[in-house]
Amino acid sequence: MSDAVRRPGPAALNTSAPNAARMADYFLGGKDNFAADREAAERVLAVAPEIRTMAQESHAFLGRVVRYLVGQDMRQFVVLGSGLPTRRNVHQVAQEIAPETRVAYVATDPVVLSHARAMLATDARTTVVEGDVLHPRELLTDPGLRSLIDLEEPVAVLILSALQFIPDEDDPHKNVAVLREAVPVGSHFAIGHVVFDTRPEAAGPLVDIYRQVLGRHEDASRTSDQVLRFFDGLELVEPGLVYIRHWRPDNPLTTQGRDRTWSMGGIGRKTEG
Repeated sequence: MSDAVRRPGPAALNTSAPNAARMADYFLGGKDNFAADREAAERVLAVAPEIRTMAQESHAFLGRVVRYLVGQDMRQFVVLGSGLPTRRNVHQVAQEIAPETRVAYVATDPVVLSHARAMLATDARTTVVEGDVLHPRELLTDPGLRSLIDLEEPVAVLILSALQFIPDEDDPHKNVAVLREAVPVGSHFAIGHVVFDTRPEAAGPLVDIYRQVLGRHEDASRTSDQVLRFFDGLELVEPGLVYIRHWRPDNPLTTQGRDRTWSMGGIGRKTEG
């Protein structure tokens, strides 16, 4: 999918069709979902009951990532594929530590956009813009983004769930590279992605469900080696690309004696122009 093709506007709200963002909200125990979302989510849980735990761990991972990045003097964040505001969001975590932090949320889903805009209407240090990782050049020139985010200064780019739904036919690696080249040295990329290395038998059924949800025919599943390619040109922060439960846990004892779930994540730092 070429950047020359104009990004379509957000689809109208359709409560009769399941939606990946609202399904994620359901996994986290939220209330911003409809019967179709719950039915599709239960089909996912029937294949892999651990998905609910994975959703909770992904949210905990987000908090640790934001706290780490604020500790690295990151004061502006771009959050691509932001989900529904079920729980504490990036700006809340970051601004508790550094109140001057600025956060731009990027989404296409109409429910996400409307909820986020309502929630952030009175916060001058946050904004919500329509966009996605597949149209980086349009995003980088968006007036709403540029009014808050200074691309001459280091920025933290968070893509914690969007890439796992994008097939290789849409060139997600190329589009992440465009974003990487556009930000200055000192910027960081935090990336999360479901992988099927330890659960290959779940790949087919889950991919089929999400194909129906997303209205796509391509397979977007990836192995850990394929996810690692998103960090090309970046210096991986310790401990590298790992299962998210093991990425700088608040209490290392909580990771012992438990089966690994199969979401991976990491942070890469841009060190060269």
